[in-house]
Amino acid sequence: MKSHRRTSAASVLAVAASVALLVPVGTPAAAAAPAPGADRAALQQALDAAVAAGVPGAVAEVRDGRGVWRGSSGTADVGSGRAAQAGDRFRAGSVTKSFTATLVLQLVAEGRVRLDDTIEEQLPGVVPGGEHITVRQLLHHTSGLADYTDVLLRKPDPIRDAQKATYTPRELIALVADAPNRPAPGTTWEYSNTNYVVLGLLVEHVTGRSLRYEIDRRILRPLHLKGTTFPTTPSLEGRHLHGYEWLEGRGPGAAPTDLTEFSPAAYWATGTLISTTHDLNTFYKALFDGRLLPPGLVREMRAMQPMNPGRPGRSYGLGLESNANTCPSDGPVTGHTGEVVGYQTFSFTSADGERQVTLSVNTGLTMSDAAATAATKVLSTALCRAE
Repeated sequence: MKSHRRTSAASVLAVAASVALLVPVGTPAAAAAPAPGADRAALQQALDAAVAAGVPGAVAEVRDGRGVWRGSSGTADVGSGRAAQAGDRFRAGSVTKSFTATLVLQLVAEGRVRLDDTIEEQLPGVVPGGEHITVRQLLHHTSGLADYTDVLLRKPDPIRDAQKATYTPRELIALVADAPNRPAPGTTWEYSNTNYVVLGLLVEHVTGRSLRYEIDRRILRPLHLKGTTFPTTPSLEGRHLHGYEWLEGRGPGAAPTDLTEFSPAAYWATGTLISTTHDLNTFYKALFDGRLLPPGLVREMRAMQPMNPGRPGRSYGLGLESNANTCPSDGPVTGHTGEVVGYQTFSFTSADGERQVTLSVNTGLTMSDAAATAATKVLSTALCRAE
């Protein structure tokens, strides 16, 4: 249920059984040396290995000096046996946070919000202790607010309860209003989905329009992200990956549960986006190229602080994360991971900005460690320079 796993599976991705398409960006001169980029056969092998380790299906898009590679492996729909295809839609989980953060920073650029405003100034009475919590701390996960998903996970049947959730954003915040023993704002980095629910309300308060409308107006339409939506119903429309979890364990004969239909009320501004590998690569390219924010605010987003000691090599900025473990000799990769019920998504750009990968698999909380390890190989194959 958590958008950020505490296990090794949080730095993974990718998967299942065949089909790869290479789309050249340009035609090099006959005598030119091959442009730097990932070996396409190795990418497909990494996807296939993740599926072999237990993920039903996966889709990926890689952009580098060789062009654009789109690959898939395994099945999109276990019931029908339909193969996964590179253009399939999926739930992108906490990659949504990069979109929400971008909206907030656009409002900063417009002078309508300041990063060091307290949330009480903007949303009076909405957040307990909000007079001590700044917009920057919410973006950075240093607010001290407890994570409402921890409360949801303590329910007797948490996944099925969340599947039919009807919470409003303010009700999600209220779930942790009386959480005890919280760190003081600004003192501790701690991933909390509650932060981004508050930020979604901030966007709606300042603009006077819905978060869905603002994402569409400010990001999706300008970038022509036609496969991306911010849903308000449980349905996942169009050609898509079905999402699966092994709710009864992974023993012999165990079958996954199809959880594709899922209430957006459980995630909202923190993780409800539906997208494609192509659209997410396009979004991050535009963001890092300065097409969505002024350069100074892009630098603010990319100013990283180390995560908790249990996550060495990983850091967080304002709606972005970086990982120095993926390509240790190249510098940290930057983007975001996303985990929701039925799906895991990873969208990262190399330190030099020359390579991108978005990968999504149709298992989330119950992905095996073996599949996580295999999927991590997809990221390093796509993003790391050959030694």
